[in-house]
Amino acid sequence: MRELPWAVRLLLVNQFGVNTGFYLLVPYLAGHLTQDLGLSVAATGVVLGVRNLSQQGMFLVGGSAADRLGARRVIIAGCALRTVGFALFAFGVTVPLLLAAAVLSGLAGALFNPAVRAYIAADAPGGAGTFALFNVFAQAGALCGPLLGGVLLLVDFRAAALTAAAIFAVLTLAQTLVLPARDVPPSGASVLGDWRRCLADRRFLAFTLALSGMFALQNQLYLVLPLAAEQATGTPSSVALLFLVSTVATLLFQVRITKRLEAATSPGRAMALGLAVMGAGFLAPALLPGLLPVLVAVLALAFGVMMAQPFVYERISRFGGESLTGTYFGMFYLVSGMVAAASTALIGWVGPAGAAVCAAIGPACATLVLIQERRTTAPA
Repeated sequence: MRELPWAVRLLLVNQFGVNTGFYLLVPYLAGHLTQDLGLSVAATGVVLGVRNLSQQGMFLVGGSAADRLGARRVIIAGCALRTVGFALFAFGVTVPLLLAAAVLSGLAGALFNPAVRAYIAADAPGGAGTFALFNVFAQAGALCGPLLGGVLLLVDFRAAALTAAAIFAVLTLAQTLVLPARDVPPSGASVLGDWRRCLADRRFLAFTLALSGMFALQNQLYLVLPLAAEQATGTPSSVALLFLVSTVATLLFQVRITKRLEAATSPGRAMALGLAVMGAGFLAPALLPGLLPVLVAVLALAFGVMMAQPFVYERISRFGGESLTGTYFGMFYLVSGMVAAASTALIGWVGPAGAAVCAAIGPACATLVLIQERRTTAPA
């Protein structure tokens, strides 16, 4: 980390804070809406769905804003919006206020997620190695957030929400005072023209469709694997073990794995290997009963993501070049998120056969990545 520019170091710490604040609040939001405020399950689903849609559906807008206005401004705006959104969750008791909080907090994520990655891609000399560190800080925040939230809920939900808002307020101030601005190179086209360029980039679209399998399989940490763990143990508390195992594995091995792969193979093969490992892990719960096969799948998911994700981020920044990195990140998240959502719906629909479907998705997407690597050269 000491080898990185101090602006990138700040963004790594920022990502730790972002995930700490997010996971401090959001995992407990559904319980607050139904139990504390007395909303129906349907109304709670609408609020949570609006938050997710505001983020997933606006990634492309956030990425374009980073390219047009500068990543620094968009990062600051995203953190400021999430400060307001989480503060509204603390005091909102009516559905309109809760929907406003959901929209603001979701839009905030759509703004700073592509912008942070675009800023790091432009300033970090380490490429995949820097994004490996980024994943470590993000996972550390995802581990600390729920623990801190659980403690604050002993007071009440408002204390947790205000603490999360305060974390984002501090991040907003720190980046306003410390994060340096960079020149914004003109793209030479309109926003719609930039989007058309993304959609006309066949290599990028093929890459995005192939790597959407990574998100589809990651999402099963929230669907197939928790259900299998509960079925094996008979208790919902076993689900927490899955997240603990995944997070600790990432903290211990992410940087080491990325360094080894950088020295041993090409980025394309590293991504394909990661996808294959993710898919292979689902063979265990598909063929064997019990909690141990589920933990094997969780570890395979964690190691597969560690193998693939840093190189995915590096490759997207190459596709986007100097002027459209944010737009390409936004388009990647939008398209792959849609594909992952459709895949998750299919996996949920097939029920008990979901693990087998996941086992097939991994090698299929890995094959697509290898085919693409052989047919085309990597973007400069």
